[in-house]
Amino acid sequence: MNKIGTIIGFTYRQKVKTKSFIITTLILALLLTIGMNVPYLISVFKGEDAGQSGKPASIGLITGEQPDIAAELEKFMSSMQLPTVKWVEYTSTDDAKLKQDMADEKITAYLHFENSSNSSFPQAELVYKEDTPSAAVMNSIQTVLQSAKITTVGQGKLSEQQINELSSPVTIESKEYADASGNAEGPAMQADDARINYVVVYLLMILFFSTMMMTGNMIASEVTAEKSSRIMEILITSVSPLQQMFGKIIGIFLVGLTQIVVFGLVIGGNLALPHNRSVLGDYQINVTDINISVLVYGLIFYVLGYCLYATLFAAVGSLVSRTEELGQAVMPITMLSLVAFYIGIFSIGTPNSMLIKVAGYIPFTSPTAMLVRIGMNRAAMWEIWLSITLLLVAILFFGWLSAKIYRTGVLMYGKRPSLKELRKAMKAYKI
Repeated sequence: MNKIGTIIGFTYRQKVKTKSFIITTLILALLLTIGMNVPYLISVFKGEDAGQSGKPASIGLITGEQPDIAAELEKFMSSMQLPTVKWVEYTSTDDAKLKQDMADEKITAYLHFENSSNSSFPQAELVYKEDTPSAAVMNSIQTVLQSAKITTVGQGKLSEQQINELSSPVTIESKEYADASGNAEGPAMQADDARINYVVVYLLMILFFSTMMMTGNMIASEVTAEKSSRIMEILITSVSPLQQMFGKIIGIFLVGLTQIVVFGLVIGGNLALPHNRSVLGDYQINVTDINISVLVYGLIFYVLGYCLYATLFAAVGSLVSRTEELGQAVMPITMLSLVAFYIGIFSIGTPNSMLIKVAGYIPFTSPTAMLVRIGMNRAAMWEIWLSITLLLVAILFFGWLSAKIYRTGVLMYGKRPSLKELRKAMKAYKI
């Protein structure tokens, strides 16, 4: 156990200290930061109004013309959790003062009212300087005016309860159909829960595939490099092949985990910025609504899926004598991981399809397929644990097989061994 710990520590330190790892991590973190702030950066450089960049737009409100309506507008906007408009009060329409404030960027536009002969509610007019306010600002103003219209027109004719009912939006509750036996695969999710679970599952699948490609190729290239330099002949005499293989797998897994933690901190820091919080609010996404069970199962399937693919990458890397041949040798495993990724991505909108149900029990595709069904609340508990059990059995079998291939392949130089030669050598080695 002490030897495998030494291998894990050595592999981890060696990879983390390399310039390629540090530069790659910093570049990816920078790209993540830029990508998450692109809308805000565009709005800053284009000089768009604040309401489009996540900050409330300052709109002038002439309160002297219609004090009752102005009071309703202020009341409605102050009740919003993430207002897109901030009212700046003016007692009268002073064109010179309003134009000067717009020139000084104290306000981006102003709203005033004119009496209408066709309606008891006055005509509202929004005056702006150059660019039309953003769609978010215009929608907010239209919504608040509609609410004020209902309140003022219905005052004295409708009760307060009736006015509130007219102003409140219509909501739809969803419920999953259950057959005669009561067989609904899971309780129906609220729209907000489904939305946040969709985002979490999508990110977890991308994380699984990207880290698998990086760490898997890292494992294979590490084994091939040691083999081609003949260091393997020395290592194999002091450390058992099983300890050496799993030591490298765990060490490089920790390298990938370190990178994930860094990216997680970068994403969390960017999401905490005020303009990004408002964007999440616009899409009605709340980070606190994340289902913990989805994250836990996602972590379980991520670790188990990594172990399965990593053992295969190590076995294939041990069969290759030159790094130039490595890309072609790992191509089948890469294609297999691509199949798992695409099944999950393209089935995320149809979690009850036969394809994803079957894929959830195949160890090579279950890390993504079953995660989709869990995230969309379409997998029963026994299905989840059956998938995990099959994945564990596959890890044990392929781990045993990969250890035999690893032990045999690392000492075979020159041409790639044939299946007959490999099988003969594997029979001679007992784990």
